[in-house]
Amino acid sequence: MTLGAPTGGRLLLAGPSLEDPNFRRTVVFMIEHTEEGALGLVLNRPSPIELEEAVPQWADLAAAPRTVFVGGPVEQGSVLGLGVVVDEVPEGVTPVHAGIGVLDLEADPFLLLGEVTGVRLFTGYAGWGPGQLDGELAVGGWIVVDAEPGDVTTTEPDDLWRAVLRRQPDRELSMLAMLPDDLSVN
Repeated sequence: MTLGAPTGGRLLLAGPSLEDPNFRRTVVFMIEHTEEGALGLVLNRPSPIELEEAVPQWADLAAAPRTVFVGGPVEQGSVLGLGVVVDEVPEGVTPVHAGIGVLDLEADPFLLLGEVTGVRLFTGYAGWGPGQLDGELAVGGWIVVDAEPGDVTTTEPDDLWRAVLRRQPDRELSMLAMLPDDLSVN
């Protein structure tokens, strides 16, 4: 069940049948989807790593909860960042969608004060090789929906999967939000 091809700035919601523990009930913000592959960041997997301890220079711009998030299983240990652009896209930010951009983490965060808010940092990312994501979409592994600016900076990441489903206008899709975590008890 998909609502269109994933493109930068859309969300992939793990379908109920997706059992891979890396992606079960995840919400992935898509940064890129081309013939060469796809890249996104899992928005609803906060880690126990405090952002202020791991990357203190970005702590003043961070969104709550101020932890490093697990962006996906690929290249754990690498760090990627997203931020909300206040007005004009400043140097050091690559726009993706509706005021959300990928941060150049080598840039001086002090120069972005007042221009970028809601910074979220991720260790690792979700990545797919050529045609891999398309295959997963074809078998219903993912649900593609539009992102809203608050999805990236939600203060309640544990409820994001259900919240995004609940707001969908398609009744069948919104009803998925009521599925129990353990389908065997349904």
